[in-house]
Amino acid sequence: MTEAALGAAFTEVFGRAPEGGWAAPGRVNLIGEHTDYNDGFVMPFALPHTTRAAVARRDDGRLRLHSAATGIGAGGVVELDVARLAPGATEGWARYPAAVLWTLREAGHPVGGADIHYTSTVPVGGGLSSSAALQVVTALALTELYGVEPTRQELALLCQRSENVYVGAPVGVMDQIASACCTEGHALHLDVRSMAQRQVPFDLAAEGLRLLVVDTRVKHAHADGAYGELRAGCEAAAAALGLPALRDVAYGDLDAALAALPDDRLRRLTRHIVTENRRVEEVIALLDAGRTADIGPVLTAGHVSLRDDFRISCAELDVVVDTALAEGALGARMTGGGFGGSAIVLLEESAEERIGSAIDRALPQSRRFTTVPGPGAHRLG
Repeated sequence: MTEAALGAAFTEVFGRAPEGGWAAPGRVNLIGEHTDYNDGFVMPFALPHTTRAAVARRDDGRLRLHSAATGIGAGGVVELDVARLAPGATEGWARYPAAVLWTLREAGHPVGGADIHYTSTVPVGGGLSSSAALQVVTALALTELYGVEPTRQELALLCQRSENVYVGAPVGVMDQIASACCTEGHALHLDVRSMAQRQVPFDLAAEGLRLLVVDTRVKHAHADGAYGELRAGCEAAAAALGLPALRDVAYGDLDAALAALPDDRLRRLTRHIVTENRRVEEVIALLDAGRTADIGPVLTAGHVSLRDDFRISCAELDVVVDTALAEGALGARMTGGGFGGSAIVLLEESAEERIGSAIDRALPQSRRFTTVPGPGAHRLG
């Protein structure tokens, strides 16, 4: 949707013109899964797919929210009292932007009401961070309109807090950082503990490569609550080892750490986190050396670890990965929280149609697209 069309839709809903339009992307995590809440390393990049918001301030203490997905007709606008926003008080998709406004105000920022119309091309439920895109675009628009000037990192941390406290989801910060801070043509190496960031060039086309995202379009019921259980398990493993976080287990000390843990589940969780941090470092070294094709086996090893140690893959994700590899892909793995969602496939440009068609046959309900790293959140126009 163009900026003009976004503004026209806002006017149709709210009967006045917006003050501006903003966009924030979803993300693909190249490598580094479930390491963010273990103080580890992650490496996401921004998708070209974005959530866009046309916004205008209000001076009557009301927050009015509308999504293109709900239609223009009666009942499509969610209206909230800014003064009455509180954790648990908002339901449905509107709780994400409401959470952002509440968090900004709780942090002392002089942000008030607004009319906001949203549209999005980020696949919902695909593990591509549609919720983070919604949060970040809301936060960027409100802070710019109300003259608040947080850094992009601060903006992302506020969005993470909004999801942790208001929505009640114990997520790490990777998704919000990716949406707010990624740059076009790069993957973002983030050290979650120090919050140090490095933009790593990731130019697939220059090497005749493609990255395919395959949305399985499934989400299994046991995904609900599993994230919190995994996080609690990792924290229990770190505590059993007397460490602040599993990030503090050196790769060379992994065997000794596993031997010190009391049960198999904690050992599996620990092995994934420690080896996944190592895989992030391996991918960075290969990209720095100009050996992009060689990251394929590292991606595949990450999938095996998520499948066998973290146990968050599912039959559909495994079908995509196994099919792609059987057809000659350089590497493939699930990406995101698990139990459904999306997989990524690294392949040579010449093999794209063959591998894509094989995936279509193996999992007909899936949808796929080729992607490149896009820009982070920004104002339109």
